[in-house]
Amino acid sequence: MSTDLIKTATYLSIHLTVGFSVAYLMTGSVAMAGGIALIEPMINAVAFFFHERAWKKILARPARDPEREWTRDKTVGLA
Repeated sequence: MSTDLIKTATYLSIHLTVGFSVAYLMTGSVAMAGGIALIEPMINAVAFFFHERAWKKILARPARDPEREWTRDKTVGLA
C-alpha cells in the first residue's frame, strides 16, 4: 500500500472519530452523528489524497526563479 493511501486512511480514522464525537455532543443523536461523521470526513479524505498528490507534483517541478526556491525545501513535511 502506498504511503499516500496509508496517510489517507489514518487521517480518515481520526477525522471520523472527531466528527462523530462533535456531532454527537451537538445533537445527542447517534444516528445523526453517524451520518455526519460518515459523509463529511470521507469527502475530506478524498480531497486530502488529491491535495497530497498535487503538492508532490509541485515539489517535483524545477524552480524557474529564485522566488519559488521554497518549493525545493523538503522539510515542509510532505514526505
